[in-house]
Amino acid sequence: MGRPGLNRRQLLATAGGITVAGSFGFAALGTGADALASSADTRVRYWNLFSGGDGSNMIAMLDAFRAANPDIDVKDSTLQWGNPFYTKLAMAAAGNRAPDLGVMHLGRVPGFSPGRLLDPWDVGLLARYGVREADFDPALWQRGVIDGQLYALPLDIHVQLCFYRKDVLKKAGLLGSDGRIVPVTSTDDWFAVLKEAKKATKKGLQTIGLWVNDQNFQWWFFVAFYTQLGGTWFDAAQRRVTFDTDKAVQVLEFLRRHITDGYADPALGSVNAEQFVNGAPFAWEGNWSVPVYSGAKLDYGAIPLPPVFGEQATHAESHSFVLPHQSDRGGGTNEAAHRLAAYVVTHAQQWAAGGHIPAYTPTLSTPAYKKLDPQSEYVSAMTHQATEPKVWFAGSTGILAQRIGPIVVSSTLGSAKPDTVARRMKSELATLLAMKNPMDGRTAAQGGTAA
Repeated sequence: MGRPGLNRRQLLATAGGITVAGSFGFAALGTGADALASSADTRVRYWNLFSGGDGSNMIAMLDAFRAANPDIDVKDSTLQWGNPFYTKLAMAAAGNRAPDLGVMHLGRVPGFSPGRLLDPWDVGLLARYGVREADFDPALWQRGVIDGQLYALPLDIHVQLCFYRKDVLKKAGLLGSDGRIVPVTSTDDWFAVLKEAKKATKKGLQTIGLWVNDQNFQWWFFVAFYTQLGGTWFDAAQRRVTFDTDKAVQVLEFLRRHITDGYADPALGSVNAEQFVNGAPFAWEGNWSVPVYSGAKLDYGAIPLPPVFGEQATHAESHSFVLPHQSDRGGGTNEAAHRLAAYVVTHAQQWAAGGHIPAYTPTLSTPAYKKLDPQSEYVSAMTHQATEPKVWFAGSTGILAQRIGPIVVSSTLGSAKPDTVARRMKSELATLLAMKNPMDGRTAAQGGTAA
């Protein structure tokens, strides 16, 4: 099948959902810069988007791979996270200048034109290096499958969590005999917990930080609780919007109540970490905050977002390995890329230190992982992931979050009523469903409709 061309303007305008001005923010920050001068048999060019603690952990894993595989040199380069990364990766793949291995958020894979900008994995080759479908959560593995082929190999899931200060909750009588937060199974339970926690909170601190003015976090929280209610987005054919506005209103009212009942302070906006470190009882954050709070030596715990609507579900995304398209992919370099990805996935104990839940499930049952705290407290999130719909405009920093996130924020902050917001969300979903993926030359606009 032919591969329709993509011009630079299309990629700049659509790879991240918005126009990217200026440079791509590219920087070679890895440890393999000397690979070009190496005498090793094979060299693998690897692009990732990991900085900070994640970057340090990834470098440690790559160094371990190098030590175990001296015949392979890894030229790793770190690019700026977000739209610049996806834009540069798309342009490299379209121009046949792609690296041998890359990293993507799993939710972005359907929009990255699998088969045109991404090459499929050889699952037989992965199995040779210890990676098999049976060792992954079934739903997570299937998220990387497009048209029957695996295009994304999951490295982890990263989830939204309810962090809690054990010292404050103990004072409020909200810790069980196991030293963990008392069970919460309804909205009444949750607000009763907040009420008691507020009494034990130092003056000047909010009871909970939940990023009330951040479009990404508010969208992620919405996805979690809407999933708890059994809400759906589109029909199986992705031609009709099935978004349930009544369920949406329930979620929007729940989020808004944190402000109206005085538990979250809108004046503080997104000042979560500082408040939590200073003694605020709760913070809803991504698991990437684990190193921050552990480094501050807090007496804290972390659980998936509470099942206030009865069913367990917390928002989850996933870092995954991908094979950016190369017209001549194959041979020793391609095999080495499979070998590198498989090694990192199956040696992810180091990666778990950053708070992420390793996708390779045998890691989760090891004594070393079970000793991790609070990681072992929220590992159950692997089995109840609330993810965005599997559509081209979804995924981290994607168009869906950019369009819907601000609408959710307007409800949480009180500038729009929940029922009005729910209708706007459904209308926006219909608009997005009717759009054509600009990076897929094979897909015609579907003309989505709202039920």
